[in-house]
Amino acid sequence: MSPGASGRGRSPARGGGRGRTSASSNRAGKRVSPGRTGGGRPERGRDERAVPGPKPTRDKEGLGGNQVEGRQAVRELLSAGRRPVTTLAIAEGMDAAPILDEIEDLAARRRVKIDYLSKKRLDSLARTESSQGVVALARPIPETPLEDLCQPTKRGKVPFLLVLDGVTDPHNLGSILRSAECAGVTGIVLPRHRSAHLSPTVTKVAAGAIEYLPMSLVAGVPTALTQLAALGVWSVGLVGEAKDPLYGLDLGSQPVALVLGSEGNGLAALTRKRCDSLAAIPQHGTLSSLNVATAGAIACFDVARQRGEAGVL
Repeated sequence: MSPGASGRGRSPARGGGRGRTSASSNRAGKRVSPGRTGGGRPERGRDERAVPGPKPTRDKEGLGGNQVEGRQAVRELLSAGRRPVTTLAIAEGMDAAPILDEIEDLAARRRVKIDYLSKKRLDSLARTESSQGVVALARPIPETPLEDLCQPTKRGKVPFLLVLDGVTDPHNLGSILRSAECAGVTGIVLPRHRSAHLSPTVTKVAAGAIEYLPMSLVAGVPTALTQLAALGVWSVGLVGEAKDPLYGLDLGSQPVALVLGSEGNGLAALTRKRCDSLAAIPQHGTLSSLNVATAGAIACFDVARQRGEAGVL
């Protein structure tokens, strides 16, 4: 799915900032904040102290996700309305774009004030390589108890969980979360320690997926797998040398949890023992393994295929 194509209850994009009170586009197609092109409030000059913008924050213990960067990630943050947004900053002078108009529309609906900052000032606040000119601060993503993830969703969907055993690269985690949300995963399980959490890089790469995925933090993955078994969730660990192919398992109708290991070592030994079954993604090339984000995407969409055929999506 291309960025911005999910269309969850969003207003239609409006080009050129037509009818905007929060921003406009000049004749060259550049975005400028109100009051800086004549009319409206007086120009303040270049003293950025008048518009402080968001302060960089450190992710505290927990899931994180309080600093969100990137246009699609911020658009989904506002569209989902899952958590309060305290600050929203947009860089001045950017080319007009429908997604920026959407962000401004959604901010107006959520009554979120927009600070228009110079690109230099906004870049100094960003914690990713490219914020795309949009940075927001919000309440961190709330934790969901593990037992709640094991219940059918409000729409009656059978639990389809993804358990990540020590994925530490934020780009991998972000990619996995995006694929998981698109495949219909109903919950994510992350270990509290020795794992990437929802840093600004993760939130940007995930492109808004974190706003729709319930997530649980657990003290340890092996213990969590024991709990899942007791709650009726079948766990399948992905292991390259497993004899059974993932495609041969019947995962379409029952509660299931896919378990992915770390980038270097894969599943820990105790985690393997606690999985109900182990499976491999068949490979036909020379390389011995797949990137964890790629393996996660393939596995999630195979389960999604089976669930679709079983009529439980």
